[in-house]
Amino acid sequence: MRPTLIALLLTFAAPAFAAPAPFFIWQSKLDGALTCAQTSPGDGWLRLGGAFRDAGCRVPY
Repeated sequence: MRPTLIALLLTFAAPAFAAPAPFFIWQSKLDGALTCAQTSPGDGWLRLGGAFRDAGCRVPY
């Protein structure tokens, strides 16, 4: 009973330690345009820099 209770408590406590994904600066291979996103916008983009805390890619981690 006790191990089951501990496992249950740890399961519910795990999300308390979760953090948002970082943002990165991406550059288009086609025209050099820049964008800020958490994941790649597609095949035609290169990751230039990161990681940032905000969606504007201004506050570094």
